[in-house]
Amino acid sequence: PFHLVDPSPWPIVASMGALSLTIGGVMFMHNYSGGGQLLSLGVITVLYVMGTWWRDIIREAAFEGQHTSVVQEGLRLGMILFIVSEVMFFFAFFWAFFTSSLTPVFNIGGVWPPVGIEVISPWGLPLLNTILLLSSGATVTWAHHAIVGGLKQEAQTSLYLTLTFAIYF
Repeated sequence: PFHLVDPSPWPIVASMGALSLTIGGVMFMHNYSGGGQLLSLGVITVLYVMGTWWRDIIREAAFEGQHTSVVQEGLRLGMILFIVSEVMFFFAFFWAFFTSSLTPVFNIGGVWPPVGIEVISPWGLPLLNTILLLSSGATVTWAHHAIVGGLKQEAQTSLYLTLTFAIYF
């Protein structure tokens, strides 16, 4: 009644790619030799694994018939749990921010922002990024409704707009 996956190399290869990406990013930011190459290797590895792993999943679902209704329900539940965990992560992140900013403790001098921190104006780039994120949310919702309604041209247009917002962001 549950999905038993076949042995796959993709989890370990993806984790090695993510490790290379992380270490390469740190090395690159600190100007160590080989940092850029390791960062590039990590990015290429992660992108390669994403493509091949998704290809395998599509093959299992479309051609091998391994995604039964029970498996689909498990995938749906997994996505719901992922979204809930993201909501909890951001809730904790904002809780920590507001706790630090509204009631600054003596460890940071009792002031917010802490002394020596340069504050970015919220009316410049942060406002633009917020507008872009909200706009991309609106256009992807538009695309969803167009897909559900069978409006192919409208769906393509709204998805292109969403992609444009994402690239600009």
